[in-house]
Amino acid sequence: MGLVSAKPMLDKAYREGYAVGAFNINNLEWTKAILLAAQEVSSPVILGVSEGAAKYMTGYKVVTEMVKAMIESLNITVPVALHLDHGSYEGALKAIEAGFSSIMFDGSHYPIEENIKLTKEMVERTRKLGISLEAEVGAIGGEEDGVIGNGEVADPKECKLINDLGVDFLAAGIGNIHGKYPANWAGLNFEVLNEINKVTGDTPLVLHGGTGIPADMIKKAISMGVSKINVNTECQLVFADATRKYIEAGKDLAGKGFDPRKLLAPGTEAIKQVVKEKMELFGSFNKA
Repeated sequence: MGLVSAKPMLDKAYREGYAVGAFNINNLEWTKAILLAAQEVSSPVILGVSEGAAKYMTGYKVVTEMVKAMIESLNITVPVALHLDHGSYEGALKAIEAGFSSIMFDGSHYPIEENIKLTKEMVERTRKLGISLEAEVGAIGGEEDGVIGNGEVADPKECKLINDLGVDFLAAGIGNIHGKYPANWAGLNFEVLNEINKVTGDTPLVLHGGTGIPADMIKKAISMGVSKINVNTECQLVFADATRKYIEAGKDLAGKGFDPRKLLAPGTEAIKQVVKEKMELFGSFNKA
């Protein structure tokens, strides 16, 4: 099938009341685990790539070709979107040029007037190419590639201004955070989410920082228009934990246990399991 735009899969998710998982990738093993998990449960999937991850993997074009080759070699038939996560204006242009099928232009740190101007330009670019576009209002808490947010709650009026430009889906801060959630986290602000949903019509909404949010909050958010949920930290945590246990058990010292294919296998399998659990929670099983 190759890469597809995220727009059709999210429009369908919005209509039918489930969410599509966007799982960040930064290496071959993680990408393979996520794709195989999606194929096994027949779920659409979005592969998220931050600008830092793209640089780590030696560039946007390399990422695009790697994902395309893996889809073909693994015989992946479910819909797969390659998505730039929290992209700057320049980063978005590079990802478009490299062949990404979905772009997030994060203008949330600009004054609203500048955010509107740049997002409007990006809408015009992506529409011509059939690439889906995500925008953000209200910075997500925590840190993503050096951009630090305080978990701001988006202004519904600003959400409407950005939404009306013609973006395909909208990420709106409702108290969500990148990384681990602190013990004193107040939870998602559903009152604001309700107001945002009212003014954005049938535009699918996006929830960043999906790691660690209680299942009941996730389900409620989906029922209120959230159709894309980003997961990154949880995959990192389970990969590190499984790899640590493998080494602490001395398995890397047995035979050729130090072979990277063996050393990375437990972490890769842990990511695969987490992805399937999230897809079940999000309701995307058998939706491909």
